[in-house]
Amino acid sequence: MTANLDSFYDYLIVGQGIAGTSLAWHLHNSGKKVLLVNDLSLPSSSKVAAGIFNPLTGKKLVKTWLAGDIFPYAQNFYSGLEKKLDAEILHEASIFRPFRSIEEQNSYLSRTSDPGISTYIQYTKLEIIPEHVHTPYGGMEVIQSGWVDLPVLLDKSREYFLENNQYLDSPFAADDLIFSGEHVIWKNITFDKVILCQGYLAKDNKYFRWLPFTPVKGEILEVEIEKITGSQIVNQGIFILPVTGSTCRIGATYSWENLNWDVTESAREELEEKLKPILKVPYTITGQSAGIRPSSHDRRPLLGIHPDHPQLGIFNGLGTKGVTLAPFFANQFSEYLVEHKELSDAVNIKRYFSLYFR
Repeated sequence: MTANLDSFYDYLIVGQGIAGTSLAWHLHNSGKKVLLVNDLSLPSSSKVAAGIFNPLTGKKLVKTWLAGDIFPYAQNFYSGLEKKLDAEILHEASIFRPFRSIEEQNSYLSRTSDPGISTYIQYTKLEIIPEHVHTPYGGMEVIQSGWVDLPVLLDKSREYFLENNQYLDSPFAADDLIFSGEHVIWKNITFDKVILCQGYLAKDNKYFRWLPFTPVKGEILEVEIEKITGSQIVNQGIFILPVTGSTCRIGATYSWENLNWDVTESAREELEEKLKPILKVPYTITGQSAGIRPSSHDRRPLLGIHPDHPQLGIFNGLGTKGVTLAPFFANQFSEYLVEHKELSDAVNIKRYFSLYFR
């Protein structure tokens, strides 16, 4: 199916990962005419990401940044899209965190006295500990968590925008942009603004490569685990995410070197080394995939307008928490673009303008 494109749109959104898709929906819902352009031949971290959202992360059980705001917003956003697209996108599931020692057990339990932490903890009874997991010291259950089926979200959204003449599968080069007065022209189509949502590929865009991107490569395994029951996610150094039946995703690795989309034997070995002590049942590896997370130097999203080109913006730097950050900040960016509300200083690229003018 080929889109019959118009000659004018309010916004051109480049890239249809979680950032571009979320922003497209928010601008579309605000009444703006949007064109999404995406090159399906290019790799995408959103296509391979597990899509897990977890309010408590890290060895120290730290509350995710803005969890009280971004998690409810994301859940409402995805629930709304499920109804609109008639698709199953949001999967709510608790996360079981096995204790690795008595010391860790004591440390984690003491952390739960913090009111900001306790709201996300459900004390785990023995009968709901996953049977396939080795847990000699017990564990705790994190709630208000789960995962988003990103391939379904992206595919169904693409179908919707394509049917409405708002999607184009095409390569994009920044050199093809023509700035003309208050507008910008691309492929003989006129736009008020172009918003680049290119993920890791933004490092090659001449307009924004001055931003301090710190991309991180990650690899995950797809495995079949025998005797697995339920939908509960397990997190102990790695995650075990049940997808359907006995099929699970295992991940993820972190590498700031050799940033390519190739899967590696070393990553498989690292994940298996962490998986074997957790599982009590046999498993079989059926697949492996790699992606490059578009992270920033300060681990905060990158939103805003180019300092010299007011028709050009960027939405990037969502890192490992894109499924929760994208909807919330897509809404904030949309309100900035449409209603001229201020962007949060924590995410506005103005914080890095000194790098550009240097």
